[in-house]
Amino acid sequence: MTGVEKKLGVCNLCEAICGLEITLEDGRVTGIRGNPSDPLSRGHICPKGTALADVHADPDRLRRPVRRVGDTWAEIGWDEALDQVADGLARAINDHGRDALAIYLGNPNAHSLGSLTHGTAMLKSFRTRNKFSATSVDQLPHQLVAHLMYGHQLFLPIPDIDRTSYFLVVGANPMASNGSLMTAPDFPARLRALDARGGRMVVLDPRRTETAKAAHEHVFVRPGTDAHLLLAMLHVLYDEELVRPPGYIEGLDRVRDAVGPFTPERAAEATGVAAEDIRRITRDFAAADGAAAYGRVGVSTHPFGTVCQWAIQLLNLLTGNLDRAGGVLFTSPAIDAVGAGLIGRGHHGLWRSRVRGFPESGGELPVAVLREEIETPGEGQVRALLTLAGNPVSSTPDGGGLDRALAGLDFMAAVDIYVNETTRHADVILPPTTALERDHYDLVFHLLAVRNTARFTPAVLPPEDGAMHDWQIYREIVRRTQQRLDAKLPLRKRLLLQTRLAVSPTRQIALLLRRGSSGVTLRDLRRHPEGVDLGPLRAGQLPGRLPRREKCIDAAPDLVLADLERLAAVPAPEPGGLVLIGRRHQRDNNSWMHNTTRLTKGRARHQLLMHPDDLAERGIADGALVEVRSRVGSVEVEVHATDDVMRGVVSLPHGYGHRREGVRLAQAVDLPGVSINDLTDPELLDVSGNAAFNGVPVEVRVSDRTARTPDPVR
Repeated sequence: MTGVEKKLGVCNLCEAICGLEITLEDGRVTGIRGNPSDPLSRGHICPKGTALADVHADPDRLRRPVRRVGDTWAEIGWDEALDQVADGLARAINDHGRDALAIYLGNPNAHSLGSLTHGTAMLKSFRTRNKFSATSVDQLPHQLVAHLMYGHQLFLPIPDIDRTSYFLVVGANPMASNGSLMTAPDFPARLRALDARGGRMVVLDPRRTETAKAAHEHVFVRPGTDAHLLLAMLHVLYDEELVRPPGYIEGLDRVRDAVGPFTPERAAEATGVAAEDIRRITRDFAAADGAAAYGRVGVSTHPFGTVCQWAIQLLNLLTGNLDRAGGVLFTSPAIDAVGAGLIGRGHHGLWRSRVRGFPESGGELPVAVLREEIETPGEGQVRALLTLAGNPVSSTPDGGGLDRALAGLDFMAAVDIYVNETTRHADVILPPTTALERDHYDLVFHLLAVRNTARFTPAVLPPEDGAMHDWQIYREIVRRTQQRLDAKLPLRKRLLLQTRLAVSPTRQIALLLRRGSSGVTLRDLRRHPEGVDLGPLRAGQLPGRLPRREKCIDAAPDLVLADLERLAAVPAPEPGGLVLIGRRHQRDNNSWMHNTTRLTKGRARHQLLMHPDDLAERGIADGALVEVRSRVGSVEVEVHATDDVMRGVVSLPHGYGHRREGVRLAQAVDLPGVSINDLTDPELLDVSGNAAFNGVPVEVRVSDRTARTPDPVR
């Protein structure tokens, strides 16, 4: 390839799935900008999108398999590496049983077509009960509630943000994320359009986030108490006879009885939100001509995340805003992964973790129990671990404890492009190609988008000589490991698995499009790499599209109602205490991409945020080095005074803390900051098994070391 060339691509680093225009010179990426002809993202791009080429060119990125040699790494060939992985996995299973192997899937798997088509097949081939993923530190309450109420874990209603008149945001920051479980690229422009048509956005959050600053109204809520506020809103709907649900709902009388005790006055005591404000917001929401309530990480990652997500669904449902234009609607994707059965309906409690007895959900155990499953001897002890594009040491509860546990494994392998805080423990690392080198179609995020579109993106760059795609790696791991297992899969299952793994992801997309009802083919998408517009979200699809066989919604799942008793027993917050919450920044991508100067330059954003009055009460100066201590650990970090957090709340960013020995990420290792997950507690879990990161009790004091001068602008 020579000369200058323009290609259309996609940014699959986050859920916004923005379309790109990419400039190539002599086969090298020299420019990336948003694609204005993309029907979903409409030219939007965030700083991470412009850094996509940095990943491909990153000198820290592994390009060949490596194996551990003492404290160093040696490059080896693919055959040797794949055989060593198969040997290690098979040995653990043959010697100790299939549950001796644990598998962890990180967030990037949802953004890779090959992982979705072939990684899930590989996962099923091992038949271990010790399956874990980033789902249980992020969105498990959403999926459990969708399974219980609607009949499928990914049948999630999406805010019709482009037509709504009242957008209620609870514990979410779409100005930074461009939506999560709500693919809404260029959220700022969509908010401006909401404002232009006379609509309102109201934000409930313990921090004045980027979204809260842009809102028409922001209300502080104590972390971990959102369930009280949301239940009080349901109470008001019933008490003031504002309920107008559709007729295909079961259990409304049980809901009325269940929320009866959760009055606005009771919620005010727990949340710090005045009872009259709760009533006013509820009335305004119910009266709006099309309203949508939306909650994300802030209300999923605390001890009552499932109750919160259930209450948010009911706010939309009871006010008649489910399946209504301007309310919340279900997408009609060209490939309906839910309707076609590509993604399982979900289940809960079919088995339990060995040590703590915590139930699985959707086929996965909470990642908060992984450490104890490795460290606790006995039948079923985890002896080997396979991680796929994941960094649980940085992103899951008590990362320090998990870090120590990984050192005791008999064998560990990773499919990853980096030696990071987790993969540094691996015996073998298998690096796949990066996003620009492989074909892409968003099987998941078209399901969650605020507009119906379809887009197929051919690889922008050819893979490097000798490279393997992730789906090819998964296929080889399955083939080679199955050959070595004493107890093989039944012949019929082996043949079906081999057939599925033999078909490339792109070919599978072509077949799935033919099965769909949109009429869009892969040939159409190749002719229109900018994407095909399938129109706005459609109202009036229920009850026909409900996955539940009864074609009705269960408004009162027993699991959720039972958890209200646990909520009612929680005492009011102790005055004067501090609780920890996380935060994210538009330039951060979870625990990676901190080794690109493009994203880390500028004002430092690693500090602990703390209210000035809380600092003064403890005699701590702005910019001081402080020790933050929780039940499981402590960290030292600079503190920054700001009234963007409410009193009693401190905030650390997610994904920092790269200074562990052996990490090979040059820029990231020098980046200031600590891992919030050295403080988060694996014993604090929602009923779904989701980690309760928000509202962790902490103490803050001046460090014994001399306070450092705040970091200069980088």
